[in-house]
Amino acid sequence: MTGLQAEATYKSKSIREPCDYMIYPVDPAPSKDTRDLSFKPVVNDAPLRLTEEQIKGYNEQGYVMPLSAYTPAEADQNRAYFDDMLERVQRERSDLDAYAINGFQSDCAGLYDITMNPIILDHVQDILGPNFLSWGTHFFCKLAGDPRNVAWHQDASYWPFTPSRTVTVWLAIDDTDRENSAMKFLPGTHNKGLLKWRETDGTKSVLGQEIEGTEQMGEPVYDELKAGEFSLHADMLAHGSDQNTSDRRRCGLTIRYCTPDVRALNPRWTKGAILCRGVDESGHWTHNPRPPGENIHAMVKAIGGN
Repeated sequence: MTGLQAEATYKSKSIREPCDYMIYPVDPAPSKDTRDLSFKPVVNDAPLRLTEEQIKGYNEQGYVMPLSAYTPAEADQNRAYFDDMLERVQRERSDLDAYAINGFQSDCAGLYDITMNPIILDHVQDILGPNFLSWGTHFFCKLAGDPRNVAWHQDASYWPFTPSRTVTVWLAIDDTDRENSAMKFLPGTHNKGLLKWRETDGTKSVLGQEIEGTEQMGEPVYDELKAGEFSLHADMLAHGSDQNTSDRRRCGLTIRYCTPDVRALNPRWTKGAILCRGVDESGHWTHNPRPPGENIHAMVKAIGGN
């Protein structure tokens, strides 16, 4: 895959924050073809939250779930926060769909606070070590009856980063199960390098590419979570989700964390970063402070390049 891979056909692109589903041209060198997409096993003799068995599972399977960060009452508050944010965004731009809120953790105090939740950060620290940052967030809100799937893919294949050291938190905003399109993993695929993929037509899938031969890669595991729970998965783990044929919405917030030694081959991807714990002496990443409020107007102006 080259840095000039065409952007996926996706409605909610942002000029300020990188959309998970787009590939920007990588210029200057090194090109995307030189990225280190290997998996680095976790070595941690004194974890804060994860058990030895959970760390072993992450190394062998590429994910850990379920984990808990919020009480049911707090999960209700997270859902109300998202519902209000989406309503305000769509009030200003009625053409934007439920996937539109991509990034903006450095513009919205509530989103910043979720990103910095200490329970979540403890779990991430057990994977990444004491120094790490968050470079992006994205609400994946799949409405009831949404006919699109999310094809099998590896996140790091889309991202202009090297090495591939991002861990994703998938925080359930709504209860999620197989019926309403829970995310699904192919265990162990995080340690197989870049898997062969083909382009999709973009009409039935949110993504523009799909991994080939997944039927030979074992049985999927479904990331079924109650609101307020979360999972962790490695950026090279093959995952996706089915159509939501239920009458229930399925919303989750992805939060992307990485170590400061990771380099973005396109500087645009460094601008929304938040230093979560420890130090970053690289000078590569922006360190955004907590915003004073919810800058919805700036978000709407950025989404779609308006």
